[in-house]
This record gives sequence, C-alpha cells and structure tokens, in this order.
Amino acid sequence: MITYKRIGITVKSGLEDKCQSVDEIVHIVEQSGAEVFMDPKRIGGADCALDLPEYSSEDEIDLLLVIGGDGTILRAVRELSDCRIPILSINRGRVGFLAEIEFDDAKDLLPRFLTGEGVIDERKLLNVRAMRGNTEVISGFALNEAVIAQGTIARLVDLQTSVNNEPLTTFHADGLIIATPTGSTAYNLSSGGPIVHPTLDAMILTPISPHSFSQKPVVIRSDAKVEITVKTKQKKYKDTEVVLTLDGQVYVGLEGEDVITVTQDARSIKFLRRSQDTFFGTLRDKLKWGESVD
Repeated sequence: MITYKRIGITVKSGLEDKCQSVDEIVHIVEQSGAEVFMDPKRIGGADCALDLPEYSSEDEIDLLLVIGGDGTILRAVRELSDCRIPILSINRGRVGFLAEIEFDDAKDLLPRFLTGEGVIDERKLLNVRAMRGNTEVISGFALNEAVIAQGTIARLVDLQTSVNNEPLTTFHADGLIIATPTGSTAYNLSSGGPIVHPTLDAMILTPISPHSFSQKPVVIRSDAKVEITVKTKQKKYKDTEVVLTLDGQVYVGLEGEDVITVTQDARSIKFLRRSQDTFFGTLRDKLKWGESVD
C-alpha cells in the first residue's frame, strides 16, 4: 500500500542527461502507484515534463524527491516554505553526503520508501540575522552552516564573538563557521572542525585559518545565542570586505560593527531514511573511513 501518494520531483539545474534521469525516476514512481508532480522552475518545459502536472507549493505533495547532490538538496530545503513534507534525496552529485539513495539503487529502494519502509530523520536549522544598527541586513536559515569570512585575498578579519551574552573571544582569522551537526562534515570539516553526530543538540564554532594557535573549534549547546560583531580595520583605500554566507548559496556583504546573531531555528528539516541512524555508514561510504591511503 502506498504511503506517499503525491510525489514532487526537483532536480539539479545543470544535470547532464537530466531528462533521462527524470524519466527513470518518474517511471519507478508511477509503477509504484503514486502520482508525479514536477518542479516548474527546474524541470518545467523540458521534454520529460511536458505531459506531467506541476506543483506550486508543498501543500500539493506528500514527499519531495531531490535528484542531485548536496547543493541541490540545500537549494530544495531553502525553497520549502514550512518544512512540513519529508525529503528523499537521490544522489547524482559527486559526494552526496546528505543523499539517501544512489541513483543506480533507486529501482530497488524507491518503491520500498513509497510504501512506508523508511523512517523520518529530523535535522535542526540555524536561524541567522544580521543587523546594521537598527536596520536588518538579512534574516534567514541554514541547514549546514553560516559563514562570516573576508572576501578579499590575504586579509584577516576580526570577529568579536559572545555566547549567551558572555564574551568568548575575538577571532582574528580568515573567517568563522557556525555549523550544525549536519554541517559538521561540510565546510566545517575541511576547515579542521570536529565531526559531530547529527542527533546531538549542538552548535559548532570553527575559525577559518586563525592567526592564533590557541583559537580552536568549540562545540556549544544548540540553544545558545551566538553574537558576532564585525571589527574591520581601516585600510589605505577601503575596509576589508566581509561576507556572510548561508549554506554556500545566499550571500550578503557586511560592514564594520554589523552584528550577526545565530540561534537554533524553531523548524527542522525532515529527511526520509532507510533506518534511524545511517550516519556511520555514510562516513565509511562517503569519506572512505578505514580504507587504505595507498
């Protein structure tokens, strides 16, 4: 019996053989007895979608299939309005750390998901707000991380940081990553931050190339309030350029004395998984843990 009856499909915009990939997934879904609805922004007008209905909001679907890599998943998450429906991701990217199914396994696994074999894995979001005096520069959320970094080559930035209104330190570095446990295996990991199990209620602060050896990553409670004040130094021609980035997809320029506040968002993202905890298996498969370096 079909658990998810109305299936939305979105796909990586620049995916090679997009229509072939979509056609294969559509065939599997329809053979399972579910209806298919296409993302008009990513597939609309393509030959593979001409005879298929489109969805305009998640209220019209029960499950969102995302065909692509981690970037496509992060984009799909950002476009959800209320995070009500679960996401099932089919990897057509390079690593696909967030993806649940490899494309070649979809024929066997996808029908089982549609009949209710999977479990829901909820992931917390960061709420990020930047203020310039009394003016809001940006307000948004991130599944992986918020990054405050210098936007020019070989210039450090000072980021005065407090946790729950208690001073922590002023990071003198290329930047600062504020990551969720989900994002601990993304930019945080490549910058020397720790891997944190996604079920933990935590937030990770990882400086990017800090100028001081004593400034190391720190893991704090997820319900903490982190405030970062940008302290730029006057240069000969202009201030150091500083940029705030959310999940590598939303960018905004910052100025001196801008204040960025990061807290845990009230919403969470729902991923459909094969079992309750596939994290260690994903580490072995995606990061090649335990394999010889030869």
